[in-house]
Amino acid sequence: MLVFQPFGWRVRHCAGLPAFHCESCCMSSHDDHQKGLLITAIGGLALTVDIPLIRLADGGAWTILLLRTGTTFLAAMIIWSIWRALSRNAPQLIPGWSGLVVAICYGLTSITFITAVFHTSTANLVFILAFNTVFAALLSWIFLKEKPRLVTIVAMLVMILGVLVIVGGSVGTGHLFGDFMALCSAFFIAVAITISRASGKDMGFTALVGVLLPLALAAFMVTGEGFQVNAPWWIIFNGAVIMPISFFCLANGPKYISGPEVAMFYLLETVLAPVWVWMIFAETPTRNSLIGGAILIVTLIAHSLWQLHDGRKRRGDLAVHHPA
Repeated sequence: MLVFQPFGWRVRHCAGLPAFHCESCCMSSHDDHQKGLLITAIGGLALTVDIPLIRLADGGAWTILLLRTGTTFLAAMIIWSIWRALSRNAPQLIPGWSGLVVAICYGLTSITFITAVFHTSTANLVFILAFNTVFAALLSWIFLKEKPRLVTIVAMLVMILGVLVIVGGSVGTGHLFGDFMALCSAFFIAVAITISRASGKDMGFTALVGVLLPLALAAFMVTGEGFQVNAPWWIIFNGAVIMPISFFCLANGPKYISGPEVAMFYLLETVLAPVWVWMIFAETPTRNSLIGGAILIVTLIAHSLWQLHDGRKRRGDLAVHHPA
């Protein structure tokens, strides 16, 4: 089978299976693929309303962070408790020291993400967040010794150009700090992904438990500045329902479908979140944001399609060399 790595593929052989199992494996694989597409589509679509719900809550950054992380953590604990009561195979909340570092990274991501929401445009934020794939590829290259192919290096350079166009357009507009926070969010996500892959452990609930760090910080800040939110039900719904659904579905997608396919569904937020915000708040992206965002999206789609084609070619070659 083919297992996705950031901007690349590696082959994992199904050892120990006799040849006559191939047909049943293919049927099972087809069913799993359909399941994966449905699960990941649900997660990707749910994620697109995250930023609009944050904006609709109309509150202070720390109050929003407190409600969002608090309800997310509560929902995660309820789900995990039910899972553990019904099955002995419930994953660990924080699997070892690597899990703790991953949880901290996701916690830092929550802080920088909310900060970015309040200090830059939605379009800038989601476009820059897509840059996490470049960070992940670089970290894998440096620490996991996974050298990317030439086409991947070219894609990374083009995406860097796209981010520079977006950030360049923010100079003098007051969005530069928010863009930097978005870039920090992309970096922390990439670090979490790299550590998760290197450890090989199940980190399904780790991202949700990681909200304890921003929850504690937000609680401390709110005690000083006061509780500021005009429509709390929007952010409570976001944290209790939307975030657990999107995190769970997107985290489980790679079990059934390829990485490039998962990446396509992550792009739903990049494309649709600015549309929802434009429809609700009449926030129009700047020209630089649209140009840079278009560069990022087109590059990601083109690279994902290349990976899908390359993956099918490798599977075909493997079938030729290992006939049933």
